[in-house]
Amino acid sequence: MTDFLVAPDRTPPADLAPEERAHLVALAQHSHRLITSLQDPGGAYPASPTFSAYRGYAWLRDGSFTAEGVSRFGDVSSASRFHDWVGGVLTSRADDVRALCAQRSSGEEVPPARMLPTRFAFDGSNGSDEWWDFQTDGYGMWLWAVVVHARRHQLPLERWREGMEIAADYLTAFWDRPCYDWWEEHVEQRHVSTLGAIHAGLAAAAGSGGLDPERADRAARAADAARELVLAEGTTTGRATDGGATHLAKWMGSDAVDASLAACVVPFGLAAPGSPLAEATVDAIARDLDVDGGVHRFTADVFYGGGQWLLLACLLGWNRAASGDHDGAWRNLRWVAAHATPDGDLPEQVPDHLLHPEHRQEWLDRWGPVATPLLWSHGMFLILADELGLLDDVGLFEEGPVS
Repeated sequence: MTDFLVAPDRTPPADLAPEERAHLVALAQHSHRLITSLQDPGGAYPASPTFSAYRGYAWLRDGSFTAEGVSRFGDVSSASRFHDWVGGVLTSRADDVRALCAQRSSGEEVPPARMLPTRFAFDGSNGSDEWWDFQTDGYGMWLWAVVVHARRHQLPLERWREGMEIAADYLTAFWDRPCYDWWEEHVEQRHVSTLGAIHAGLAAAAGSGGLDPERADRAARAADAARELVLAEGTTTGRATDGGATHLAKWMGSDAVDASLAACVVPFGLAAPGSPLAEATVDAIARDLDVDGGVHRFTADVFYGGGQWLLLACLLGWNRAASGDHDGAWRNLRWVAAHATPDGDLPEQVPDHLLHPEHRQEWLDRWGPVATPLLWSHGMFLILADELGLLDDVGLFEEGPVS
């Protein structure tokens, strides 16, 4: 869905020993095995099986990236069952979406509590626990992911057409509305990463043949409008000491950097890979948030003290691989692999380099240890491993525990 600057370099680095390569492939195999073993029979990917705040719930955001990793691994059935589950979640809310869109069209204000949630119980229900629920990014991510999956494996989109129509209608009506961001924060802002996901999802759906012409036209126009809004109001000028280049901002009017902005380049293409805006954005993320290959969310992050997130290291590595920074991509991948548990599980974040260590204990007291495993981390590892050619080796090594 994105025109990358270069084809990813799949040549292994000169210092990659056979033993390390075998370990990385085994970690990829474990990631696939873990994801699919935890997948609910109905198709949902749990965010994390044990973490107190995530247990029993599935996010469209986490799940869409996890499904992309599973799809790249070659497991068509598992990824398709996730997309089936999302399609069912959406079709069960068709009347709700029609009513919401009618309210929006009439100029009536729709309160956030009436909007679709960002996470669901495995049976597709909203769940009963309070959450920072109004987020639109996951609906765009799902549209992007299902189109990419179908194209990769030459699957007919008719299977997911009704869900795609509902998601496209919902986003076409509400794409420009403030909502919570990837991190369940700042409902009052219009977040650039959210708009990037919406742009990608609507553009993918509009060009897929999975929507009727009229709906596809509306989706394409909303996708273009989201991009135009970001280019007009969602950029900032970097520090003069760092070259003063213009890069994407955390939200409209902000001058902060957020690691999720990398997705606006690869895979979502809101900032064209290779363009000055894209390069400056990735450079700003690397400069401000990448420490030794591990990537922070943003500099003011106090969640568990503001640690380094494995999935964001993979996202930055994905961008680096797509832009030709082979060494940088491998650095991120190796950092992630080095932070797997002895059993091969990947956590959400690690405390090696805390931005605000004084806040770590309050989150431990509130929710317990960091989510481990986090399926999104495993899905992102599969994506970056594929970009770097490691999934070419799947099948060459016997399935077994990570050593």
